[in-house]
Amino acid sequence: MSTRFSNRFSGRTALVTGAGSGIGRAIALAFAAEGANVVVAGRRREPLDETVALIEAEAGIGGGKALAVSADVSQATDAHALVQAAVDRYGSLDVAVNNAGIFRGGRPLADLTEEDWRTQLDINVTGIFLALQAQIRQMRVQPSGGAIVNVASTFGVHTSSPGAAAYAASKAAVAVLSKGAAVDHIREGIRINVVSPGATDTPMSLRAGETEADRAERVKATLPLGRISATSEVAAAVLYLASDDAASVVGTDLVVDSGATA
Repeated sequence: MSTRFSNRFSGRTALVTGAGSGIGRAIALAFAAEGANVVVAGRRREPLDETVALIEAEAGIGGGKALAVSADVSQATDAHALVQAAVDRYGSLDVAVNNAGIFRGGRPLADLTEEDWRTQLDINVTGIFLALQAQIRQMRVQPSGGAIVNVASTFGVHTSSPGAAAYAASKAAVAVLSKGAAVDHIREGIRINVVSPGATDTPMSLRAGETEADRAERVKATLPLGRISATSEVAAAVLYLASDDAASVVGTDLVVDSGATA
């Protein structure tokens, strides 16, 4: 169970893409724990329903209401339908977190297939672009505007790794796109920022054949903090940027990486 520490998002509606597992699920649970109505989105319905069930199970200790919507963010019609679903159910879209992403790599750039290259661009970059358009068009007509947080990665403008060139390029694009959009729309009352996680407690941070115990031993020597980040710690960074506590934070890229890029 999570514990509700405040009601920063009471009465607000938050949309979280890629919310069926990992960081996205942690973000959705964190918003719900602080009173938000949460729309959880992803391509597969079953894990989204699991996220909704977790939110509803915690409703007695302050969790908000939740709605699951299946969507492919690389399709403009789906991106707009997501926003409309949030507005139809809860009356507004106050916060959007664009977390959906995919990693296709693990081999040198010259050996990457064109399909893997295009898939990463379609979901990681075009998906963010289309989501931003749909979300901003709704928020700009709301008296209260809104806040958007895009999830990038330390792989990108901060660092890279063998076998991750295409993924890093796509996440660097997210950071740069977000900064430009932030400047374009802040005068309309829409704040846009980025969170860039490093190694986090998800399967993506496990090397081939590595157990969680193996990973813990490895990062003791490689990360300044001596451990990877918890998904709840990434979620806390997202909620800060989406909240009124960050009212003057515009176009920033908040790194959460256990000191890896310090």
